Amino acid sequence: MRIGVIIMAAGQGTRMHSSLPKVLHRLLGKPMLEYSLEAARSVTDVIPIVVIGHGAEEVRRFLGERARFAIQEPQLGTGHAVLQAAPHYQGEVDLVLVLPADLPLLRPETLRHMLEIQKDNSGPITLLTAVDENARGFGRVVRDGQGAISAIVEEAQATPEQLSIQELNVGSYCFEADWLWQALRYIPLSKKGEYYLTDLAGIAAGEGKEVRAYTVTDKSETIGVNTRVHLAEAETALRRRLNREYMLAGVTFIDPAVAYIEPGVVIGKDTVIWPNTFIQGNTIIGENCVLGPNAIIRDTQIGNRCKVFASVLQEATVEDGVDIGPYGHLRKGTHLAEGVHMGNFGEIKNSYLGPGAKVGHFSYIGDATIGAEVNIGAGTITCNYDGEKKNPTEIGEGAFIGSDTMLVAPVKIGEGAKTGAGSVVTKNVPPHSLAVGMPARVIRKLEKSD
Repeated sequence: MRIGVIIMAAGQGTRMHSSLPKVLHRLLGKPMLEYSLEAARSVTDVIPIVVIGHGAEEVRRFLGERARFAIQEPQLGTGHAVLQAAPHYQGEVDLVLVLPADLPLLRPETLRHMLEIQKDNSGPITLLTAVDENARGFGRVVRDGQGAISAIVEEAQATPEQLSIQELNVGSYCFEADWLWQALRYIPLSKKGEYYLTDLAGIAAGEGKEVRAYTVTDKSETIGVNTRVHLAEAETALRRRLNREYMLAGVTFIDPAVAYIEPGVVIGKDTVIWPNTFIQGNTIIGENCVLGPNAIIRDTQIGNRCKVFASVLQEATVEDGVDIGPYGHLRKGTHLAEGVHMGNFGEIKNSYLGPGAKVGHFSYIGDATIGAEVNIGAGTITCNYDGEKKNPTEIGEGAFIGSDTMLVAPVKIGEGAKTGAGSVVTKNVPPHSLAVGMPARVIRKLEKSD
């Protein structure tokens, strides 16, 4: 059975008070529309149709070839929106899911439940409902004396008696496709001058056809985003959901309410997340790590048994047993091998540090290749930029760089070499040699005892 998905993303979102289309506002790092697209992919391999209107070109650019598009212009209601999508799917699908792009917390399993109910339904519609005292502007589900759904009434048109109904229509539907394409043309024009998709429930009931419902029990799934207040509510609910999943998989959160983990992040078991830690983008974290408090980790791979305290890591690679911080900064292209120590107020960019290397504190390492067991003294700077281009620094295994050394690149420090405190190194230092001064000069060869 072929399943199509229509995502409603044409609304202006005036209550967001934004020049950005509502569906492109970010929720835990991703545009809200991305969640609807992922939900669609979870139930079908048929390319979804996204109904666009306000901000159409921006939405097109974001989605690219991941969707087909139907333009709703002018915007005459939800029924009119689905009608614009009809030509794309006629004769191609058997069932149609209609999802609002501003309901981003719908779970894939909820959509699968709706589909299974509709597959067994002799009638043409299964709708998603919730039971809640707080209506949040949703329409009411009207049932007859036998409990069958007879209509959906929009809140603005409901009578006082209907407003007391607690079963709410949350705006997601599964339709029998052939019936839908025909029935759309019979939706009456409302007093507001719009065609409401909700009227299809009354049309089906009037034809003696059954309208079924799946009632969602997790109220967070029904958080619709119409204002920035709603966006914050949705983000809080989504963080709570994701952090719970991590905890059930073996990750410890000291306070999950103040840990910000984006979808798609991988975290190994027995890792501990302290408060005010942000883990974002394409990040993979191993087992038995301690992260935070006050850490920001983005697009970074971290091995096992690592510690990151009050530091920023961006597009970096960190192998096993590394400890960083406080106030360390790993920038793009940094690779710390196993057992590296990086102390407070250090910055590393586009550099490799070999196993066991140490950068104590107050140092900048850029465009460098550093061997195993190298010790970098406090205040060391690789002077990698000459005003025109970036130049490399190479430091051999076991070298010792004295405090406040300036390494003026391009320059090489040989294996086992040393620099004196305050040295300005402008020329290569041979292996097992001691260089001191400004500019630094090699004053003697080093013995093993040195």
